[in-house]
Amino acid sequence: MSTVSPDSVAQDQLRAFIERIERLEEEKAAIAEDIKEVYAEAKGNGFDTKVLRKIVSIRKQDHNERMEQEALLELYMTALGMAAAPTEAELD
Repeated sequence: MSTVSPDSVAQDQLRAFIERIERLEEEKAAIAEDIKEVYAEAKGNGFDTKVLRKIVSIRKQDHNERMEQEALLELYMTALGMAAAPTEAELD
């Protein structure tokens, strides 16, 4: 009867985890390269990639979180004189 030491089982599990992580990292790098190519293509068609990245970021957010951030942005910009303060009519 053959016996398997706990060390060899742990080594096999560890190796399997590491290899899975390495494969996923390779896939992640390939996907990142694909995304980079899409942005380059969009840029070649006249789109602003900074704005595209911002839109992708915004679309990931929860609606309420996005509305809160937009309200804070408006508040801060108004405080810095970068945007007009809302009028009484706009507040009603």
